[in-house]
Parts: sequence; structure tokens; C-alpha cells
Amino acid sequence: MPTITESFVDCILAVDYKSLPRQAVEVARTAVLDTLAVSMAGLGEPLGVGRLSLEYARSMGSAPQASVIGGGFKCAMPDAAYANGTLAHALDYDSMWYPLNPPASPTLPAIFALAEHHHLSGASVIEAIVAAFEVQGRIRLASTGMAIGTKFHKPGVMGVFGATTGAIKLLKLNREQALMALGLAGSRAGSLALNAGTMTKSAHAGHSARMGVECAVLAQLGWTASADVFGPKGYFDTFMAGVAKPDLLIEGFGAPFRMVDPGVGFKLYPANYFTHRPIDAALALRAELNLRPEQIDRVEVIFPHFEYINRPSPDTGLDGKFSVQYATLIALLDGDITIASFTNERRFSADVVELLPRVKFVDDHSIPQDLDKMHTIVTIWLKDGRSATKRVDRLTGWLGTPPTREQWMRKYALCTENVLEKKAADRLLELIERIEELPEITEIMDIVRC
Repeated sequence: MPTITESFVDCILAVDYKSLPRQAVEVARTAVLDTLAVSMAGLGEPLGVGRLSLEYARSMGSAPQASVIGGGFKCAMPDAAYANGTLAHALDYDSMWYPLNPPASPTLPAIFALAEHHHLSGASVIEAIVAAFEVQGRIRLASTGMAIGTKFHKPGVMGVFGATTGAIKLLKLNREQALMALGLAGSRAGSLALNAGTMTKSAHAGHSARMGVECAVLAQLGWTASADVFGPKGYFDTFMAGVAKPDLLIEGFGAPFRMVDPGVGFKLYPANYFTHRPIDAALALRAELNLRPEQIDRVEVIFPHFEYINRPSPDTGLDGKFSVQYATLIALLDGDITIASFTNERRFSADVVELLPRVKFVDDHSIPQDLDKMHTIVTIWLKDGRSATKRVDRLTGWLGTPPTREQWMRKYALCTENVLEKKAADRLLELIERIEELPEITEIMDIVRC
């Protein structure tokens, strides 16, 4: 009888582009668009994540195999995957799904690097993305003992398995090689949630992307590892002390694919997803009241009991991405949430310094902590004595409420306008929208390399 890991690998190897449902191909294509866009935006991360990632990749002096986004150069596949994965997560603007785990930033950079170097087709890229997303989602689903926002940051744990899976598909590893690659990935998994609000959080996605390339290439060369990484004393026992449901790795695998149901959430704001409901509420209140910042007296945000994003005084603009208080206030003050919302200059501007202490976070233990089921209530009091309240249940861009075409194009334009000329951005969009027809992805990577 096969082990759980062997059965899981058999499911992975059975994923075939020719039999993928149309909706899975469409979501994978959208993931390419979103990931490349937010990676280009990540070049401008205010504290220097983009700049340092490029400098790091360039300093390695490695073989010119794969493009570094926005860098104008190529380097070895693992180094390119690291830099691009870090860029993809630099602004917390990358996609998310349920249970919570960013599926794209740890996986697509590994897939891009391998596909570019080996001149692989767009169809093979789509196949690898679907498999990588399914594996990452399955592992997250089975990891019932891994709490949100504590101990481990998910892209550095599940992400390495997703990236390795994408590499397994592109390199066409056989069953034994795939088992070895996943076993090796188990020893590459791990990242501390403690680092949220710092540059290191972004690097968790980059690390997973790099390790995905490394694990698959080493396995292809004959490297050995445990053949049952998801069995006794393996991944689940190590990270969750046995509180898991390993059978969910294979139960219903691809029927439907999890990128189709429950689907993927695509962010409209470059901030932690838990801040998006308060942002939506604040923007709605500002519009309804025709609000001017000088009218604000105080603000209250009723939120589930969740310390991860209860940060009344974030240390930096980057830290503000994980502060419900800060994100809500900026939405009220500026009427929008952009990359510039999380600079140190905005964080420590006079109006923010004055009003941030008047934004109260109220724990409500009766509200579910689950991102899919929670709600938030924002109330604003004005200096003239008036008040208004807004409750938000559903997130725009979240599962079941995808962004409109207009919202997509706005996000794409905002992410690329400081990196690509319009002609190049238009050409990139055209190529991505028919990526499955491309004999290779060279031109796409040439454009984003700039």
C-alpha cells in the first residue's frame, strides 16, 4: 500500500495541461498577471526591499540563466527566484486564498526561472502553476494545527513545497525523484511570523522560490532525502505536533482544483489582507460623508480578537501594513490606499501623528477570526458631534467577489507605470493574456527584466 506521500506525488504527476478545466487555466493566467505586476511594484518598496533584493542578486555573480525583474540582468535560477519571490511579496500586494496562505509569491518566481532558462512553453508554465497551487493549498488545508499569525509564516512553510512542485512538473521528474525533491523541501521549510512588519517577511517567499528550484534540481541529479516527508515524524508531526489531517492532501485532489473552488483572492490594496475590511469601511464612510480630514475627531474599529494586526503605533511605514489602526486612518485621510501610504514619511506626517492615537481597536471575541467569515465595523465621530458607522462583511477581490476588469487594469497600471513604458506594458499584457499559446516565455521575461 502506498504511503500518503507516494499517493500525493502520484496526484502531482497526474496533473496534465491537456486535461485542465478552462477556469483553472484562466485563474493561473490571472496569477501570472498579478504576480508580475506586484513584483514590479515591489521594486519601489519604500524601505528598500526591492533595491536590496536586486543588489543581492547582482552581487552573487552567478551564471546568467534567468531574469531578475526590474534588474536589467540575469543570474542563476535560484538567485533570480529568490529576488523575484521577495519582490512579489514586498508590498503584501500578492494574491491570497483560503485557508490563508499566499499561493503565488513563493511559487511563480521558481516556475518563471526554470521555464525561462529551459525555454519551456506557456502551457507548461500553466500546468506547473496549477499543480503548485494545488499542493500548497492541500498542505495548508491539512495543516489544521497551524494557527494564523503565530509561530510560522505560511509562505516560508507551505510555499517551499509549492515551489518544489512547480519545479517537479517543469523538469518532468519521475516518481522517485519527486519523492526526493519533496523530502528535501521538508528540510528547507520554516519561517518565523515574528518577522512580520520587517523586510525579512518578504524574503520568506523568496527563500521558498529559491529552495523550490534547488530541491528539484538536486533530486534530478540524484540527491536523496526521506521518501515519506508527510508520514510519521515528518512535516505534520514536526510543525503541528500531530494536530493535522494528512488525508486532506489527497482527498478530492484536483476535483475541483482549489484555485477554482474556493478560488484565489486578489488584493486591491498593498497591505495585509486583514486590514482590507476596515479599509473598505473607511473609504465608504469618507465617500458617504464627503469627509475632510480636519473634521475627524476619533475612530473606532470593532474587529475579531487578533493581536497580529492590532498595532496602535507601528514603528515604520512597512509595519503599518499590519496595523488595522494605521490602515483605517490612512484610508480616511487620503481616500485611497497606495504604495505611498506605507512610507515612513506618511507614517510620521503631522496629521497621522496627531490622529493615530484616536483610532481605537475594539476586540470582539464573538466575531470569527476566520478571514472568510469575519466582519468589521468602523465608526467615525466628527468634531461637529455627528457620527457614522459602516459594517463590511465581504471583501472586494476575495473569493466569490473577483475584481472587475476596471479594477484589474487600475492595479496593473499602478504597479507598472514607474517601471515600464506604456508600449511595453501593453505588450506584456497582451502576451500574458495568451500565455498558454506561447512556445516559450522568453519575451515576457525580457520585458519585465527591463
